[in-house]
Amino acid sequence: MEQKFYNEIKNILLTARNKVYQTANFAMVEAYWNIGKSIIEEQGGNEKAEYGTGLLKELSKQMIQDFGKGFTVANLKKYEAVLFDISKWLRIA
Repeated sequence: MEQKFYNEIKNILLTARNKVYQTANFAMVEAYWNIGKSIIEEQGGNEKAEYGTGLLKELSKQMIQDFGKGFTVANLKKYEAVLFDISKWLRIA
């Protein structure tokens, strides 16, 4: 087998993997955006409503149970904060 042939095959697979990673990353960013949006909407549009503290704790508890430890209250607050920051930036731009 010639090295050139192998490199072509290898390049096909590497290109496909990169496309998968990019697609997966975009889907996760979109999911986190929508999680933040849903949290803010549930809080009546307020970034840090009193209700939000209990809401985030309960949501975190259930999500950790269903999806693993990546959904701490701190992470949920980050999703929420990113949405607010980007939304403010989009209104200014």
